[in-house]
Amino acid sequence: MRTGPELVRASNPYATEDRGRTWRLLLIAMAVFAFGLAGVVATPFTVALPGVTLGPWGGLLLGVALKLTFATLAGLTLVRLFIFYHDYLHGAVLTGSKVGKVVMHIVGYWVLAGPSVWKQTHDYHHKHTAKMVGASIGSYPIVTVDMWGLMTAAQRRDYKLVRHPLTMLAGYLTVFVLGMCVSPYRRNPAQHKDGIYALLAHAVLLSTIGLLFGWANAFFAGALPVMVATGLGSYLFYAQHNFPGMAIKGRHEWEYTFAALHSSSMMDMPAVMHWFTGNIGYHHVHHLNHRIPFYRLPEAMAGMPELQQPHTVFLTPSSIRECLTLDVWDPSLGRMVSYAEADRMGPASASLSG
Repeated sequence: MRTGPELVRASNPYATEDRGRTWRLLLIAMAVFAFGLAGVVATPFTVALPGVTLGPWGGLLLGVALKLTFATLAGLTLVRLFIFYHDYLHGAVLTGSKVGKVVMHIVGYWVLAGPSVWKQTHDYHHKHTAKMVGASIGSYPIVTVDMWGLMTAAQRRDYKLVRHPLTMLAGYLTVFVLGMCVSPYRRNPAQHKDGIYALLAHAVLLSTIGLLFGWANAFFAGALPVMVATGLGSYLFYAQHNFPGMAIKGRHEWEYTFAALHSSSMMDMPAVMHWFTGNIGYHHVHHLNHRIPFYRLPEAMAGMPELQQPHTVFLTPSSIRECLTLDVWDPSLGRMVSYAEADRMGPASASLSG
């Protein structure tokens, strides 16, 4: 079986874009997204059905349910649009296209992920994922049992907070507003001004919808789709690198293709969810070669035997629960353990800090 640079080279034939296909898929996604937003705005809050007596509360509940449905459709499609943006910054699609650059930057600002901070942290993530020291940049932090035993109460609280399910669910505020916009700007205002631009653009978007269609619609059409997209995206990013069977290496033992195949998961889900998530579930393939366009990831997996036995997770309650109980890395066991297990073990005799 091929490994190392040989395996990366074997994937290069799939790292070519079909520009016409890219635009066709992008326009379809934009149309579905626009349909979702239009459905939110066009649906009244109180719906009346001919020949059916719903009563004031029944009509209101139906109207809100329909708005939620359209907003969720828009939010899920926004995840797909974000994958176009993600691939664009990787140089996988629309490279050199002036129109594509404008469209992609609009998508980036819409989801509060300015290009400067996203590219900086995400490129670092690809070069260091599952490396014990430094891998938390652009990703969720992971500590060893030994490190956990030496952390203060405040450090443990912060670590738990970052990796908490509610933090992921509230990714709109925690991961994107604070993590992608405010914090980078505070660290380096000159380099990460686009975070403030994204917040301003978002405020203008919400205000415009509110003034034209009402403030309730500003929430359902403006904020809620982004909340759906960022909440789902935050969990997907977590489960792509925190899953049963994952492996972590010290910086001297770390190797790029090993990290791609054993520290990045394959999320098996229904075809419709693969569509909404832009095939990001094929994450081990993406980490092997980030220049493969998202729509060619299944093709690459099917064509390369080395990619066909991935560590698989699912978008099901049981699989989600299992991933969310992986908290601290135990190098002696070679697996993630829960906080309770880490507390019982105490500091490990060795860590992967080297």
